[in-house]
Amino acid sequence: MKKICTAFVAFLCFNGLASAQKITQVKEVLDAEKEYNRVTAQKGIRDGMLAVADPEAMVFKPEPVLAKTYYAESGKIAGKLTSAPKIARISANGDLAFTAGPYTIKNGTDDASFGEYLSIWRTDLSGKLKLLFNINMEHPEPKQEQTVDFKDAATSPRIQSKDPFNGRTIITTTDKLFNTSLGFSALSAYKEFLALDGRYYFPGFEPMVGQDKILQFINNQAISIEALNTGSGRAVSGDLAYSYGKAKIKKGTITNNYNYIRIWEPDKSHKWNILVEIFSPIEK
Repeated sequence: MKKICTAFVAFLCFNGLASAQKITQVKEVLDAEKEYNRVTAQKGIRDGMLAVADPEAMVFKPEPVLAKTYYAESGKIAGKLTSAPKIARISANGDLAFTAGPYTIKNGTDDASFGEYLSIWRTDLSGKLKLLFNINMEHPEPKQEQTVDFKDAATSPRIQSKDPFNGRTIITTTDKLFNTSLGFSALSAYKEFLALDGRYYFPGFEPMVGQDKILQFINNQAISIEALNTGSGRAVSGDLAYSYGKAKIKKGTITNNYNYIRIWEPDKSHKWNILVEIFSPIEK
């Protein structure tokens, strides 16, 4: 009888462990975005956004502002929006995710604008993914198809943290360190902090994928970057994070202002690397 009880307890423990290590599927955030696209197609850009937005959701128009405030005052937004994620991740515990890819807004048969977007999603109290951040940048009509990169979360979190403020502090500190490094050399900073499969969204250009291509672009453009962190967040499971702020990018005698968002992902040594970075122009 004792052996049976021991075996039963072991069975329960095994099931509990298997449950704890259940893979969070990236399909969850892809489904959330699919629903956003469906609602947007039916109700328009404004109501589509409000239908999926977290109460604290921010949009950059061009300054960061609460989505509910911006869209409540904007009225109906003309044009038909279509978007298609090309990269997506979700945290091991499912509380944080992001999608990014191309978008098109059509205002008629011939009038269209093209660009890239990045959306950050987090779960609400009911466990449903809601849109927390949305940012975009424009470029000419794309000439090449982007590679698709969707990955499920790891079978178990890399770092468990019961203190979300501590986790956020680590990301903020890392982001500030990267910004400081940019002040000395943009090329060296990206070489140190950018993931090998990183993606770079720079206004006026199609997305760049891969550290080598991004470093070549930064070198060819001969740009200098000054950036200031204004916020960050991290999944409780410690395997996905984001940071955002403002940047001044100088090329020659011309300086332009931008908002930025960076998606961070730890490597096998737990070093945080930039997986995605997007710049959105701040109009003067």
